[in-house]
Amino acid sequence: MHFTRSRDLVVAAVLGLAVVYVLFQAAYGDLPQLPLLAGVTFAVLAIAEAGLALSIRSRIKSGRVHGDAVGIARAVALAKASSLAGAFLGGGWIAAFGYVFPRRDELVAAVSDSKSAVVGAVSSALLVAAGLWLEHCCRTPPEDRRSPTG
Repeated sequence: MHFTRSRDLVVAAVLGLAVVYVLFQAAYGDLPQLPLLAGVTFAVLAIAEAGLALSIRSRIKSGRVHGDAVGIARAVALAKASSLAGAFLGGGWIAAFGYVFPRRDELVAAVSDSKSAVVGAVSSALLVAAGLWLEHCCRTPPEDRRSPTG
């Protein structure tokens, strides 16, 4: 398994941006108002992943990971999925903001949707950061090259 590359995150963000912007152009008038707390879910997930990262990091540093390789592999998979989902939906929230912000003088709903988009974009960025940090914390530490020869 390869660690998450920045280009993967950029591609996911651009795809999210394109999909949501096209959706908003086609159907913004038919969509319900964006809930302000919709994006907060990602912030909660980011906090949980940061806690998991701290736990795994301390266990790796103290050498208490014997027999838990599957759990750490699952944490890496969670980290990759979280960072990619955060990038995709972050792009989507940015597209939503880019669509509604210029229209806030014309549409009443655009004012609150702009706030929701900002909350969503910030929460998505937090999830990307937490996912990347969790992935970093799961790395195998380098071997000590100063071991006694004998």
